Amino acid sequence: MTMKLPYFHVDAFANCPFTGNQAAVMPLDAWLPDDVLQAIGEENNFAETAFVVADETGEADWELRWFTPTSEVAMCGHATLAAGHVLLSRDDADRVTFRTRQAGILEVRKSDAGYELSLPVTLVESREHVELLAALGVAGEVYESVSGAEATAIVLLDSEAEVRALKPDIRKLGAIDLMAICTARGETSDIVSRVFVPAWGVDEDSVTGSAHAALAPFWAPRLGKDEFTAHQASKRGGDLTCRLENGRTWLGGECVTVVEGFFYLPG
Repeated sequence: MTMKLPYFHVDAFANCPFTGNQAAVMPLDAWLPDDVLQAIGEENNFAETAFVVADETGEADWELRWFTPTSEVAMCGHATLAAGHVLLSRDDADRVTFRTRQAGILEVRKSDAGYELSLPVTLVESREHVELLAALGVAGEVYESVSGAEATAIVLLDSEAEVRALKPDIRKLGAIDLMAICTARGETSDIVSRVFVPAWGVDEDSVTGSAHAALAPFWAPRLGKDEFTAHQASKRGGDLTCRLENGRTWLGGECVTVVEGFFYLPG
């Protein structure tokens, strides 16, 4: 017997279709087997599919998990924002909380500019990583994560032009189990970045919330302010605001629902 699962295709960190980062959001009555969740993530073929189930522990409103086409990830910002957009629009509420398996409790709330997403900060320290720089084809400063949900490397470059000109060796980069965040001061925004995660099934991500959970504490002391603007210079592109508050990163942006319907799962 075929199951009909609610399905939403959302462009996150976007104010119009065809920009920002695509995510599928699928509210479920109960968790499906992990191999089925992974197969759905592969079928959707977005950077992330977000699955939510009502949380019965009382810690949050919903449980939340994310799957790329190849694997489950520890934290995903844009798909969390997309899930918040779907649930807040449906339930006509102002805020929603999510209990996750590795990133703690996350929150999405409505704001004057759309939504704000609260993520735990990822902190980095200076490291040598010759293989990463070679795969990226640049000479830059490398900083690797020492806290946070995901293994992350920030590569600091000299200019926005250098970030935009990157042509990494995806095969070599895919052998390095890190989210590679290449960043510089921006020309029309405070900072600019591009994010490559081929080891996790995403060659280049469009707009990456979890990357900005690392970029916010990284850039705040360098910019001399705790709130600033960011642009992710992928092909689709996306803009967001970053704010540090009480040890959390708050990311601001808009979302657009592009498709609403059902995913048909064979029984």
